[in-house]
Amino acid sequence: MAKWQAGNLPPELTSLIGRRSELDQVRRACRRSRLVTLTGAGGVGKSRLALRAAAELRPEFGGGAWLVELSPLDDGRLLPHAIAEALRLTDRTTRPMVEVLAEHLSGREMLIVLDACEHLAGACAGTIGALLDAVPGLRVLATGRRPLEAPGELVYEVGPLPVPSPGPAMLAGGDAVALLAERAAETVPGFDLADADQEVVVRLCRRLEGVPLAIELAAARLRELPIAYLADRLDERSAAQEDAPVPAGAAGPSWHRALRTVVGWSHELCEPAERLLWARLSVFAGDFDAEAVRQVCADDLLTGADIGLLLDALADESILTWLPTGAGERYRMLDALREYGASRLRDLGEEERFRRRHHEHYLALAAKGAAGWLGPGQISWYDRMIGEYDNLRAALATALTAGDGRAALELAGTLAFFWYGCGYAKEGRHYLAQALALDTRPGPALAQALWADGLLAATQGDADGAEARAAQIELAVSADDDHAAGCVSALRASAGVIRGDLLQAMAESERACRAPRGDDPLTIARLLALLCRGHALIADGRTDDAVAVLEDLRSLCDRRGEQAMRAHGDLLRGRAELDGGRLDVAVAFGQEALRVKRRLHDSFGIGLAVDLLALAAGAAGRAYRAARLLGLAQRIWSVHGQAQASAPAWVAARKACEEEARDLLGDNAYQVAFLTGFDSAVDAGIAYALEPQGEGLHNGGPFM
Repeated sequence: MAKWQAGNLPPELTSLIGRRSELDQVRRACRRSRLVTLTGAGGVGKSRLALRAAAELRPEFGGGAWLVELSPLDDGRLLPHAIAEALRLTDRTTRPMVEVLAEHLSGREMLIVLDACEHLAGACAGTIGALLDAVPGLRVLATGRRPLEAPGELVYEVGPLPVPSPGPAMLAGGDAVALLAERAAETVPGFDLADADQEVVVRLCRRLEGVPLAIELAAARLRELPIAYLADRLDERSAAQEDAPVPAGAAGPSWHRALRTVVGWSHELCEPAERLLWARLSVFAGDFDAEAVRQVCADDLLTGADIGLLLDALADESILTWLPTGAGERYRMLDALREYGASRLRDLGEEERFRRRHHEHYLALAAKGAAGWLGPGQISWYDRMIGEYDNLRAALATALTAGDGRAALELAGTLAFFWYGCGYAKEGRHYLAQALALDTRPGPALAQALWADGLLAATQGDADGAEARAAQIELAVSADDDHAAGCVSALRASAGVIRGDLLQAMAESERACRAPRGDDPLTIARLLALLCRGHALIADGRTDDAVAVLEDLRSLCDRRGEQAMRAHGDLLRGRAELDGGRLDVAVAFGQEALRVKRRLHDSFGIGLAVDLLALAAGAAGRAYRAARLLGLAQRIWSVHGQAQASAPAWVAARKACEEEARDLLGDNAYQVAFLTGFDSAVDAGIAYALEPQGEGLHNGGPFM
């Protein structure tokens, strides 16, 4: 079986022209220094060079090569979270994420690519310095417009592509010409460099100074303009700019100015509506879809009906990158082009207006997601909200930067379902803490934000935090608010479970479930209370009572098509059935929960499900299967940080299963089986865990 591999480097969608010498130098630099930063102006090709170098270096790192894109991130304090997200590391504890990362990376040899660090240079230097000190096998390849100025940093400046010199062999050896020819052929069917005027081609590439982004923008214009006209116009614009005063901060090598020239010229060539949309799109972070653009950018000047055509036009002109996905078409703008658009939006005096519209759109999206989360569209909402996370961050940053506590409170609180259901407890609490510090006026928005933070505290095993928020909710709302009362009791029930106080857990969960709910009894608070009650009853040995409670939870969820909480209930149900000796039933519930948790990428739930299936295999005397599943579970817990939810009874049950399987198989056979599970790809391991009991169990004798 192939050993588990890691990495998230994206596939190359277009060929890399030239850069062979630079690639060799970057690879040597990465072997010589543990921190290498590629610097250079926007559009010069730093990211592309870093990604190809990382791909070529990847076989040298057993832990893989991982890309962390930082351009959408505004808050340097979230850098460790962004790294963890890229590494698919989840952690529901209250420990600092840098500490969690260091522990996760310990003993591994890994390459991390930090792309677009310039706006977070200080945070990058601090975080990466701490990780490099703690993890000897870690190496970092960063890109940015300036060095990080971190200890031990090796800086490599990326220059433009070489352009040919005038002469008889003017096209030989010119990577800039090769790039123009390839991109022009993609834009203009039948374009042949041999048929083009060689002097004009060389003049154009020299005018563009060999800057890759400038060449790509120029090539996109060949669909509508002859190459000679293109070269003449750029000559005229460059001459005019050379005579004009240089703005403060704009000085630099000629190839820095070449990009500004071609971006500005591309802007002039756009239709007025395209220019206006380019400016307004700068408020988006990461990628976005056409509907979001309509909601944020359309008005009397840009009608919603025109947005689709304008987006297509900007994509044709290489201002936008078109990203077809399984969920539909999305678009992305390179940083240099987004910055230009943002400057135009500021010049128009409309930056604040459209950032506010962006915030309002994502607040409305969050409200729709909250309403639809506990229903049949839950998985679709999961996918959609994960895809919009960069823009959700940007919307929160807009409110927090402006000091608008109420707007930040509303969005951060409304996203309770997202923070909790999509695995972002740490970041959710980060944003909620800032919003709560800005606005503590009593009312529904405050109560919702306090509930969200208490829910996340419970998720992290922070009993004190959950109870503190429960007490604050009581002060923030009227005494007859039934929903708030249910939230308070659910938080206190969670605190009881975390502390092992079964009396508190059962009393508060009963109170939460008894509270009036109106026409719809399904809320996260009610389901959480039922889970707490089921957990407490199992811990108290009352398995039949636990099964009844969990069946009630299952029925409530099925009535609405909810899956995430139902799957967690199924995990507890499997535990109860296992304690009652009904192994086949326990396996059925465990496997059903595992299917849902895998779809929701819930590593915590996956770990619990695999452990349950391992315990069931051990109880059935299938020692090999138990050992292999224990190995897989350990792999999953190694990227989570809170094995077995820290529940003492569950930790003890796992330990007993390990010892029994080892006794039956012997140390060597147990270790082989355990490592087979641990070293397998997680998806392959889950497929094994989902096999029907008794099938696929060969070459292992009666203990399989």
